[in-house]
Amino acid sequence: MRILGIETSCDETAVALVEDGRLLGERLATQVDTHALFGGVVPEIASREHLRVLPRLYRQLMDATGLRAEDLDGVAVARGPGLLGSLLVGVSFAKGLCLASGTDLIGVNHLWAHLLAPGLEGELRFPALGLLVSGGHTHTYLIQSPTEFELLGRTLDDAAGEAFDKTAKMLNFPYPGGRFIDDLAREAEPDTGLFPRPYIDNPTLDFSFSGLKTAVANHVADHPELVFETMADPQAVADLPGERRAALARVCASFNWAVADTLRIKVERALKRVGAVRSLIVAGGVAANTGVREAMRTVADGHGLALTLPSLSLCTDNGAMIAHAGWLLAKAGCRHGLDLEAIPRGRIVPLDWERAAPKG
Repeated sequence: MRILGIETSCDETAVALVEDGRLLGERLATQVDTHALFGGVVPEIASREHLRVLPRLYRQLMDATGLRAEDLDGVAVARGPGLLGSLLVGVSFAKGLCLASGTDLIGVNHLWAHLLAPGLEGELRFPALGLLVSGGHTHTYLIQSPTEFELLGRTLDDAAGEAFDKTAKMLNFPYPGGRFIDDLAREAEPDTGLFPRPYIDNPTLDFSFSGLKTAVANHVADHPELVFETMADPQAVADLPGERRAALARVCASFNWAVADTLRIKVERALKRVGAVRSLIVAGGVAANTGVREAMRTVADGHGLALTLPSLSLCTDNGAMIAHAGWLLAKAGCRHGLDLEAIPRGRIVPLDWERAAPKG
């Protein structure tokens, strides 16, 4: 069974083909350089870029694999959550393909696709506790199967990835700045008293990183020497002199630790509530962070769980995860009609599949 995946939820345009759980090929165009001029994603520009490059990426992928639309068993598309204008580009393109070829349309929850993505590289063991850590969301789920996700804890305001982005912006790091924070953090020991671990003094599983962001802002205001005068380029970060580099590394290590340990505490708490699971799945852009990966490895080892981490290329938004999630949904007999809606961030993605006989 061949499934085409289309991803346009934010600022990455991506297409991929999966056949029976195996990745056949993918194409991706990033908008990082475009949005770096503004220090963040501009929704209108993102939508226009998706519209410009998606047809070309699709043609390139189909030419490379020697396939036509009529050879597909389904077209999977990220329907949300995300930027509405960006999502509509991908959803409209997918509907056009399905209308022209008669193949099935499969709307995919972008967040679930992140957590299912490691299945492209190894076995997913259910039931699992899933931690999604991205720019817009920090969620925990009890995952019983590719179609059964129970939300346990969610982002109340700023997600972990947003805290990374805003911290990097305060310091005038290159955009996107999360990887520069991670790189510098590895050069120093964290000061565990420098920044708070936010929203842990309560019994809930929800997340709030706004307090950590404020603490960093106050520290930066008290130490303006840490900040680049203008947005730095990667070479400027690499060429930082000794004392200033050490000071910045300490701040980055302390921030990294505060995020990672907060996630550890909440995941430990979630594991106590859900009872026996077979694995811990960690996914999303922040899952590429060294401190987060190490913290989750400690949790998994402490509970005797298999730790499922995607490779770094699958942490960020990509078409392969959408194609793979679509393949799993198609196997379970899930599909959508051409009235499929795009779901912007802030709204719940409905479980509105049409059920058919499961496919082999």
